[in-house]
Amino acid sequence: MKNEKGFTLVEMMIVMLVISVLLIVTIPNVAKHNTNINNKGCEAYVKMVQAQVQSYIIDKNKVPTMANLISEEYLIEDKGCPNGTQNVLIDSEGKVTAEAKTTP
Repeated sequence: MKNEKGFTLVEMMIVMLVISVLLIVTIPNVAKHNTNINNKGCEAYVKMVQAQVQSYIIDKNKVPTMANLISEEYLIEDKGCPNGTQNVLIDSEGKVTAEAKTTP
């Protein structure tokens, strides 16, 4: 028989063990940071809407509602925060905030 070079079953099992350990360590860290990423996305969306509110106030000399911003094409649509758990609101002074969605 030829002397063939290759991996033994034990070597393959060791490689699988190392890959499994790496996955076990990495996946919880990714899931933990997912919430942080979604919150940063919401903060960025609020800042973008605040900038559009300021543009509207400069152009029209009044505080807009979300409907005004959409109808006047300052925003394309109001989906709320990218994390899906917060709505973006504009108060009477033009300050934009994110508030938890209420379920009916």
